[in-house]
Amino acid sequence: MKHREYTTKSGTKILAGKDANSNEKLVKEFVGKSNIIIHTAKPGSPFCIITEKPKRGDKKECALFCAKKSQDWRDNKKDVIVHVFTGKDVYKGKIMPLGTYGVRKRKIMKIKKIDIQRFGK
Repeated sequence: MKHREYTTKSGTKILAGKDANSNEKLVKEFVGKSNIIIHTAKPGSPFCIITEKPKRGDKKECALFCAKKSQDWRDNKKDVIVHVFTGKDVYKGKIMPLGTYGVRKRKIMKIKKIDIQRFGK
């Protein structure tokens, strides 16, 4: 499977999709599990999955990675809203297109423009 891998400053591994196909396969692996998954509120971003119990700062760093790789950031260069949820909160409806999942419960994080600009430098 083709996907991105990212390691946080604390050493936690993040997996992220590259397109609808890799998002589909990646999320399918984690449906029903307690891993943390992050995706932008708007379509067009990787599903980013924290593969182990997150350490301090891992969620924010994963959210920054997700925001930076999103179409929302690419097209608007403004703050990006991301949703944080677990694999237990994810479901796939029969008519949902490839790479699309529903989420029952989520938390919302606002990722600031300045933080996205500084990320990865």
